Amino acid sequence: MNTLNKTLALIALASSSAAFAGTDFDTLDVDGNGAISQSEASVDAELMSKFAELDTDGNGELSKEEFSKA
Repeated sequence: MNTLNKTLALIALASSSAAFAGTDFDTLDVDGNGAISQSEASVDAELMSKFAELDTDGNGELSKEEFSKA
């Protein structure tokens, strides 16, 4: 998926009420790669505030396991 499509998907996600619930991994994983990037997490302020703490392996993404500890 190119950058423009990712950006449009993030905008659509940010405008949806599901994005603000911030509890659904699959909804936040816009590109479907099995991880939540900082860009994808940016639609949820609470998740972003905990991102560094949750990213226990320091790879800049949250796995389902890391996300489940939110």
